Amino acid sequence: MESNISTCAICNGDRRRGVGGSGFTADCSHQFHFRCVSGSLGISSRQACPLCSARCRDLPSSRSSKSMPPPPASRVPAQPFFRPKEPRVFDDDDPVVRAPRPLGDRHHGMGSASTSSGSIAVSLNTHCEYSSLPRDATHENFAVLVHARAPGSGGMSIADTPPRARAPLDLVTVLDVSGSMVGSKLALLKQAMGFVVDSLGPADRLCVVSFSSGASRLMRLTRMSESDGGKALAKRAVESLAAGGGTNIGAALRKAAKVLDDRLHRNAVASVILLSDGQDTYTVPRRGQDADYDALVPPSCAYTGDGYRSAPVHTFGFGTDHDAAAMHTIAEATGGTFSFIENEADIQDAFAQCIGGLLSVAVQELRVDVACANTGVQVRSVSSGCYRSRIDEDGRAASIDVGELYADEERRFLLLMDVPRARVTSDVTHLMQVSCAYRDMATGLATNVDGEDAVVLRPSRSASLERSAEVDRERVRLEATDGIAAARAAAERGAHEEAVEILRKRQRAVARSAVARAGDSMCVELSRDLQEMRARVADRRRYELSGRAYVLAGLSSHAQQRATSRQMSCGGETTGRRAEAGRGTTQISTASFSYMTPAMMDMLDRSRRSRELRSKERPRSANY
Repeated sequence: MESNISTCAICNGDRRRGVGGSGFTADCSHQFHFRCVSGSLGISSRQACPLCSARCRDLPSSRSSKSMPPPPASRVPAQPFFRPKEPRVFDDDDPVVRAPRPLGDRHHGMGSASTSSGSIAVSLNTHCEYSSLPRDATHENFAVLVHARAPGSGGMSIADTPPRARAPLDLVTVLDVSGSMVGSKLALLKQAMGFVVDSLGPADRLCVVSFSSGASRLMRLTRMSESDGGKALAKRAVESLAAGGGTNIGAALRKAAKVLDDRLHRNAVASVILLSDGQDTYTVPRRGQDADYDALVPPSCAYTGDGYRSAPVHTFGFGTDHDAAAMHTIAEATGGTFSFIENEADIQDAFAQCIGGLLSVAVQELRVDVACANTGVQVRSVSSGCYRSRIDEDGRAASIDVGELYADEERRFLLLMDVPRARVTSDVTHLMQVSCAYRDMATGLATNVDGEDAVVLRPSRSASLERSAEVDRERVRLEATDGIAAARAAAERGAHEEAVEILRKRQRAVARSAVARAGDSMCVELSRDLQEMRARVADRRRYELSGRAYVLAGLSSHAQQRATSRQMSCGGETTGRRAEAGRGTTQISTASFSYMTPAMMDMLDRSRRSRELRSKERPRSANY
């Protein structure tokens, strides 16, 4: 203990031997030679500790130490990572960068809501199950699809300067460093975190929390600026990680929630990434159906269902020993996604896909509103997945709280309606008017968009009509998702043959659908995903090993209509995208690619290129 007190935190030299003059102790209790601390301050004018960046008073200037001899050169580490003592309140976050926002029109008509990439507003379209209905008949459960698409990023990668400004991110990474993470797992985690740090921009802020038997905040919420040393500090924090101890996910999430709750400044987008390879034995000692996984979720992180998410927690199950049910519950309760990293070498790609979305948030607090236009038309039900929907008592209006959308991201909602007879003189029935309200992340303004009205023709005679492909595709997806949930329930109670049969029937129904026979890519991918699930739920051993995690990651993806990471193992039968991983080749589930956005794909490609570059450099370094 005595050596820590008397050692310069920058050069590791002994402060008691008069080398470098008398010592200096900062407000945060870090100790330095005057020469070392003043030399560090010469790079930046900020009155802050060069290690933890905590605000300090009366730091020595470079002039006060010009006459002092240099510190001993024999001590090697120039900038070691020193874990500062945690303050009682985490209000020591870096100030945010306030970029000027352009003034914009607060209301967009149908012409402004273009469906093309790079559009300036959310686009809203409707698709009726049939384009016309007989005039003299009533119709119950008539399907209308509402399709929303977020503004695009202009087709440019995140690294370029996009035509639409993106919102800066507050990110808290919660990393498992329990004893089971020792060795290659921890090394892969450090590489993946290095990629995350490199991908963040100077306006983004990062906090790293590690946990084992307890949880520690390794660094405050810091701007990822090269010039201010934020990225260097983050990389030193990541490199300091060491494995050992138990797995206390509850304490880790409470620490992450405190970071976000206590922060003095706030970026527009906030999120938590949680990675664990184990099972919490502190907050939730019992596993299985009796486990209270909701106890892991801090109250401030829980999604209330009003369209606003304080900070979704995106969870990543690392390897085959993690508690998939716990990770899925955390993600579901906070509005995040659950991903299954079966092949440990794919951790960087999984993080990259998630980061690509978080760095391209285009819309927040999105609410879709539906109003019935014709007397007698009523909304019966809304299929909205995990998004909360409401229907007025008289069925004349409905709304869906969607929340946050990434650039180019889409959401589809299927409404079932009652349509009355039409008047003899009426050739058209206006079913409903669609609109939405949201906060535009490029302008910061509250925005309203009028969508496309749903209209059906009412001829005097019935005619054979084709069903809308858009409606049919969504029905197939929803029915398959219901089948996946039912198969999971059967597998949990040990009825594995029943689970396989449920998935087989759903796969057959998908293949026989009109859209699948027409070659629809989503249906082809969905069929392959169902086949993969059949293999993984076939018996208790396979289900416990990987089936539960794979199925839950699929349910998370379909409920959110957002891509999650999971790998397929069907070999040549799968045509999903491939990524080099160590010696082998893994394949990302094709079903997830149905929800991939251009920004997520761009970040994923960058991750793969960086991994390929590393693999090529290893043989070279071995030759020297």
